[in-house]
Amino acid sequence: MQTVASHNIKKHRLVVLGAGESGVGAAILAQQQGYDVFVSDGGVIKPNYKEALTANGIAFEEGMHTPDLILSAKEVMKSPGISNKYDIVQQIRNAGICIISEIELAYRYKGDSKIVAITGSNGKSTCTSLIYHICTTAGIDCAMVGNIGFSFAWQIAKAPKQVYIAEISSFQLDDIVHFKPDIAILLNITEDHLDRYDYKFQNYVNSKFRIIENQTDADTFIYCLDDEIITNQLQHISIHTNPLPFTMKQEVKKGAYIKGDQMMLRVQEERVSMSIYDFALKGKHNQYNTMAAGIAASTLGIRKEKIREAITKFESLEHRMEFVASVRGVDFINDSKATNVNSTWYALESMRTPTILILGGVDKGNDYTLIEDLVREKVKAIVCLGTDNAKIHEAFKGMVKTIMDTNTAIDAVHEAFRLAAKGDAVLLSPACASFDLFKNFEDRGRQFKEAVKAL
Repeated sequence: MQTVASHNIKKHRLVVLGAGESGVGAAILAQQQGYDVFVSDGGVIKPNYKEALTANGIAFEEGMHTPDLILSAKEVMKSPGISNKYDIVQQIRNAGICIISEIELAYRYKGDSKIVAITGSNGKSTCTSLIYHICTTAGIDCAMVGNIGFSFAWQIAKAPKQVYIAEISSFQLDDIVHFKPDIAILLNITEDHLDRYDYKFQNYVNSKFRIIENQTDADTFIYCLDDEIITNQLQHISIHTNPLPFTMKQEVKKGAYIKGDQMMLRVQEERVSMSIYDFALKGKHNQYNTMAAGIAASTLGIRKEKIREAITKFESLEHRMEFVASVRGVDFINDSKATNVNSTWYALESMRTPTILILGGVDKGNDYTLIEDLVREKVKAIVCLGTDNAKIHEAFKGMVKTIMDTNTAIDAVHEAFRLAAKGDAVLLSPACASFDLFKNFEDRGRQFKEAVKAL
């Protein structure tokens, strides 16, 4: 177990802005390490997080941000969901107070553990989970942290591990200072969250690339050679890390590539080859995820037999192309985690049967032209699930025969089932956030599954 600082030696005052998973985790770690901690949340703190703060004797406020209590901090840990445009964040910056992210705080106290950090616009959770699965199959003492599992800081405070496999968003990278993963993975970059980046795509690209800004030649950068945004950015920056690309378009001396139906991994002395038909995860996008995970595992020194075994036995995540049931010859697939158009593109690309597509929710500035070709090729009907579906009707009218509106998961499932024939699939892949009708994408996915099971 990691040693902690004495509580008699108070470090500087740290204010934690936001009392969700990352905020509470940061507060617990900071207090354990001897900081003078105060937590401020502008909304209502969930009961389980309030209990955790109280149990650890951490002072907090909810429903407000009191400037006097916040601006007395030497450092502020800002939760990733809080925009820089918030008034209190502006006040903190104007006061010259350093703002850090939870992963920056966690990094200070990781000890000699290794970090595998995964970012990208799509596929992060799947790739992170696959790497974790390979590591556990190989008997490595590891934890999955970040946007999946516990927060990074909470894990370090309560149950330190030898290896942390961290799913990391651009928002978390925005406020790093020294954070440096031993292995950084950049899966892809497509337009997402532009409202947080002044609607400038380059700002978002720059944010994603911060994952390697502190790396040295002792570290590894795994990236998609087929992603034009990534390869273009690499031409304009200098990197100080060991690059290992993955690709489907060419052979590479180091990294991974797919030629025909064979994946080749070349990292350490050992070379790994296996058929893509043996991958547990199906679809072209998951072949990319599998290559990235395989390179990471090989870099960690995991033997090829264990890598092969884990890749063939991995089970996909809940809400990510999750097979729910087959009802009278119609397959139902839950891809509720698809909250942007690119995610829906990947889902449709992997479909092999005529599809009734359930789309809709809170639009984040979606450009539906990206999926037009796939909709024409694969989609029989569109069932809208949202409070405002006008943009979807406009985008696909004349492309599919039937586009209809629903506003509950039960109605969406019933209408999709009515429109489907034996041998078809019903795919929930909304391309939108869920907050108009649901608590979150998990709630949307669970309601969908319950409705399918009730058919």
